[in-house]
Amino acid sequence: MLVEFYCPRWGSEHIDWELFLQNVKAAGYCGIEWFPFGDESDPEIVVDLLIKYDLKYSIVMTVLGTYSSFEEYVLLMNRQLQELTLVGKGLLSPLFISAQIGREYFTSEQVDICINSCETVSKFSDIPIYHETHRNKWSYASHICWDALKRNPNLLLTLDVSHWFCVSESYLEDQKPALALAISRSRHIHARIGHTQGSQVSDPRSPSYAEALAAHLEIWDSWINSRKVSGDTICTITPEFGPPPYLLNTSVNSNHQVQWDLNLWMKDFLNKRYNKI
Repeated sequence: MLVEFYCPRWGSEHIDWELFLQNVKAAGYCGIEWFPFGDESDPEIVVDLLIKYDLKYSIVMTVLGTYSSFEEYVLLMNRQLQELTLVGKGLLSPLFISAQIGREYFTSEQVDICINSCETVSKFSDIPIYHETHRNKWSYASHICWDALKRNPNLLLTLDVSHWFCVSESYLEDQKPALALAISRSRHIHARIGHTQGSQVSDPRSPSYAEALAAHLEIWDSWINSRKVSGDTICTITPEFGPPPYLLNTSVNSNHQVQWDLNLWMKDFLNKRYNKI
C-alpha cells in the first residue's frame, strides 16, 4: 500500500500559486489540500497549474457567511458544498472534500441532518465527503463522534486527533472503543501533533513532546494497518501544522518557513515510516 502526502495551502496563501506548486512538487508531495473559497485566485487557473505540475488535490472546507437559523445554515452548507464539487469539473476534480461542518452546540438531530445532506451531495457529485474531526464543529470530541458514527453507518472521517487530545485533556486512554470506531471509519489523516493542552506543539522533533508524538503514531499506525487489511492500495495524509495562532514562538518574518519546515519534516518522517523510504 502506498501512502500519498498532500501539502496544505493553509499558511501559504500569500505565495504565488506557480511558485507554491513548484515548491510542493520539488518537496515530493503528491498534491495539495486547498480551500478555494479561502483564496482569491481563480480556481480554474489553479486547476490548470495543478495539471501542469502533475499534482492532485483535495478540498478542505468550512461554512462561510452568516446565518440566523439552523435552516439557513444547512442551505449555506449545501450551496457551498455543491459549488466545491464543481471545481475542476471535466479537467481535474478533487479526490475528496474534508468538511468542517455543524457547530458543537447543534443537537444530535441537527448533526444528522447535516451529515445526511453531505451524503446527498456526495452521491450526486460522485465526490467523497469526509467529516473532519475538529474543535468548534459537531465532531469536536471522540464521545460525540462515537455516537454519530453509530447512528450513521455511511459516515466517514478525516481524522485529526490533535483536536480530541486538546478537548479531552488526555490522549484518550480511557476512550478506546470510540477511538477504534473512528479509526475504522477514517479515510484521510491530518497529521499535526497536538497535546493535552493544545492542538499543535511548537516542535514535534523536540524530546519535550515525545509522549504526544508517540500517542499520535499509535493511532496512525493502527489506521494504516486497518486500511491494509481493508485492501486499500493508496492512503492519503496531509501534514497540517498551521500558521499563527497555531504556530507559536516565532518571529513574523520566519512564520511561513517554520510552518513549511514542520510539515516537510512530518511528511518525510511518515514517508519513511509507512512507505519505508
